[in-house]
Amino acid sequence: MNEIIGDSRSITSNQLGLHEKLDEVVLKHLQHNFKKPYQTHTLEAFKEIEKWVEQQGKPIIFDSCCGVGESTYHIAKLHPEAIVLGMDKSADRLSKHPIIDTPVNNELDNYRLLQVNLNDFWRLAVEADWSLTHHYLLYPNPWPKAKHLQRRWHGSAVFPSIIALGGKLDLRSNWFTYIEEFQRALQLANIKSETEIYSSDQAITPFERKYWASGQQSLRLTCELSK
Repeated sequence: MNEIIGDSRSITSNQLGLHEKLDEVVLKHLQHNFKKPYQTHTLEAFKEIEKWVEQQGKPIIFDSCCGVGESTYHIAKLHPEAIVLGMDKSADRLSKHPIIDTPVNNELDNYRLLQVNLNDFWRLAVEADWSLTHHYLLYPNPWPKAKHLQRRWHGSAVFPSIIALGGKLDLRSNWFTYIEEFQRALQLANIKSETEIYSSDQAITPFERKYWASGQQSLRLTCELSK
């Protein structure tokens, strides 16, 4: 089958159901520390934004894999009491951040967009003892080929850092297997989660808008990641 990423077509995979090695991989990562050296650009970006975060002294929200940052804007508008960090590895995507309000009306100053490697940034945030109130993971790259299990966030070595950051996790995907695997990974970490078909009057990411326009559904996972 073909791997479909980046448009509104349904995702197909050569994997049926949960990956056969999911439990083995997740348990291995839960039991061992991820010690890969940090990339310089992410380390520098963290040090710079850390100053701003400390100056604000407000609750911290992550919008990870934010793409063009449209969701980051909406999340910041929803949570004026907090600061929101929208993060993506692609500088090109971030450069296309939409001006949702006119410059005159866009008075939101409680969010920032960062081009970083999340494998590094999440670990740095844990080391800095940051505690999130919310963590949004909206339509991350599903890596649907069976051989790419460890590229999915729940199958990666950085998965324990997602848990350690705490907060209310909001994960959405149009590939239901991704959500089901993530829920199983959380279960292995003794964390309860809930899933539901998610819909809203307003889509807050370009992918969400495309998927719904093409008749696809979103599955949403939520849980409390106590620190």
